[in-house]
Amino acid sequence: MKVYTRGGDKGRTAVIGRRVDKDDIRIEANGVLDQANCYIGLIRVKLATDHPWQQELKQIQIDLMNMMGHIAKPSDVDKELRIPKPTDGAERFEKWIDQLETEMSTPSDFFILPGGNELSVACHLARTEIRNAERRLVTLNREDEVEKWIFEYVNRLSDLLFTLSRAALDQAKIDEDRWELFIYKP
Repeated sequence: MKVYTRGGDKGRTAVIGRRVDKDDIRIEANGVLDQANCYIGLIRVKLATDHPWQQELKQIQIDLMNMMGHIAKPSDVDKELRIPKPTDGAERFEKWIDQLETEMSTPSDFFILPGGNELSVACHLARTEIRNAERRLVTLNREDEVEKWIFEYVNRLSDLLFTLSRAALDQAKIDEDRWELFIYKP
């Protein structure tokens, strides 16, 4: 099978059941998920191959690829998908977040400047790209309903990636740079 098809040379590409413009919101949503998946791959290469996060992060990458298959199918296309969908993504992430937070030496803080080490920053990059995907999915949902599990999954994945960024610093014994809100008072 060749990598190139020449089918997209005029600015159109295929989704399940039809061809659409390459800037179609469905393509945009999947493109941002694809970018997030790459950042999760970056996190994985920064970890030792036997690191306890490896298998779960790999499963997340697989889940994102499967999710992209679901997003590529417009609701009016009468075609059965045999692409799996995680039934426990949000719950799985909540359990992992809770476990990580009990293991960390510092309490949770929502205002942290990304930095400290490359692993933590890679987690933040993946998190912000997942938030971008979430916004694109909201836009897509206005045109064509997005399955509820997808919203739950990406929302909780963002929370998990934030927690992983903090855990990466905690495990490396690096202090977080916390952003303090200073309100100007004349």
